[in-house]
Amino acid sequence: MITRNRVPGSPEAETRRIGRSLGLLAVLAFLALGWVSFDAAIERREDPNRNLVIAPGASELVLKRNRAGHYLLPGLINGQPVRFLLDTGATQVSVPAHLGPVLGLQPGAPASVMTANGSVTVRQTRIDQLVVGPFELRNVGSHLNPGMRSDEVLLGMSVLRHLEFIQRGDTLTLRVPGA
Repeated sequence: MITRNRVPGSPEAETRRIGRSLGLLAVLAFLALGWVSFDAAIERREDPNRNLVIAPGASELVLKRNRAGHYLLPGLINGQPVRFLLDTGATQVSVPAHLGPVLGLQPGAPASVMTANGSVTVRQTRIDQLVVGPFELRNVGSHLNPGMRSDEVLLGMSVLRHLEFIQRGDTLTLRVPGA
C-alpha cells in the first residue's frame, strides 16, 4: 500500500485545514440559527402580544394570554414605551420606582399598599398620558413601587375600570363600554 507523506503547509494540507474551518463555521451557524429560533419561540410563548398591531380607529384590543396565564402588552407612559401586565387586583397603576425618572413621574406623598408580597410603602404619582392599544387616558392615578424589580408596569383598576372585559378561552378583549 502506498501512502503519501503529508507535508505541513502543502497545498493538500491547506485545503484540508480550510475545509475543517468551513465545516466548523457551518456547524456554528446552524447552532446560532437554532438558538435564535428557539429564543423567539420562547419569547412568543411568554409575551404573545409584544408585536400588537392596532388598526387606525380601532375601538377594541384583543390580547392573548401567555403560558403563565397573564396578559402582557406594550404601551406608553408619557410617550415612553413600557410593558404592561394587566392586574385586576391592583387598585392603581403600579410603576416600578426605578422607572419613575425615565417616565417623567414625580414621587409624591407616601402611602401604604397591600401587595401579594405584603405591605409596601409606595409614593403616589400621576401619569399625564397613558396609552394602551387604541385607548388613551390622561391624569391617571398611580404609584411608584420600590419593591418591584422588573420593568413590567402593573395596569391596575385606575385604568381598567374604564374598559369592558370579555374573556373567551385564552383571549381577552378590551373595549370602551357601549362602543
